[in-house]
Amino acid sequence: MIGKEIRLERIMNRNTGCSVIIPMDHGFTMGQIEGLRNMPETVNAVSEGGANAIVLHKGMVKGGHRKSGKDIGLIVHLSASTSLNPDPNDKVLVCTVEEAVALGADGISIHINLGAPNESRMIESAGEVVRDCNRWGMPLLIMIYPRGKGIDPVSPQAVGHCVRVAEELGADLIKTNYTGDPASFRQITAACSVPVLIAGGEKGGDLETLTTIRDAVDAGAAGVCMGRNAFQRHDTARFVAAVCRVVHEGVSPTEALGTEQ
Repeated sequence: MIGKEIRLERIMNRNTGCSVIIPMDHGFTMGQIEGLRNMPETVNAVSEGGANAIVLHKGMVKGGHRKSGKDIGLIVHLSASTSLNPDPNDKVLVCTVEEAVALGADGISIHINLGAPNESRMIESAGEVVRDCNRWGMPLLIMIYPRGKGIDPVSPQAVGHCVRVAEELGADLIKTNYTGDPASFRQITAACSVPVLIAGGEKGGDLETLTTIRDAVDAGAAGVCMGRNAFQRHDTARFVAAVCRVVHEGVSPTEALGTEQ
């Protein structure tokens, strides 16, 4: 599908086959949080840092659109829930692929929580989205996590199961948790035919976060899809630029930060 291939090149680095994606859909979930109060400013910082794409809900596409500066890929997020919901893991569709096409999207993303009470509905919705993405030639990023009572969110078995479900559904890109261990994560990426990106996880220090990304890429990750860990930094553009150097250039975290002696 040439349309899907062309759009994938707008949200990935065609030379490295990797991507640095910055989701900014957190406002729907958490409200007017730090880093997302001035969308054009944050989108500009992320773009100047060299990120390949951002993730926005449909209503923020216009608000985050800039008429100058570096271009950046647009992924429209279809899934939503709020932190006020008794079950925040219950994601429902609030946008369609056709709407995203009309908004100028280069890709689509959806969210699935395996192990959540409404897992079945999320999987069913994903199947419908995959059908529409294939019809329109739109790349699909599936964000999928092991989340439920008694489930270890970084268990290699659980993370591997998530990756397999997304692959079998028909994802073009997969975002999931990093297991924290290069050896176990390498087994997961080696068994998957689709690029796997790691989530940003809990916010840590610059060097700590870049080291985790470096370890994951060395273990076969095709990059990172990180939100608050990027747009809530003191200097978002500088940090995103460092992430891009680690992912696309293979430099060490200390070199990426310019602190190597």
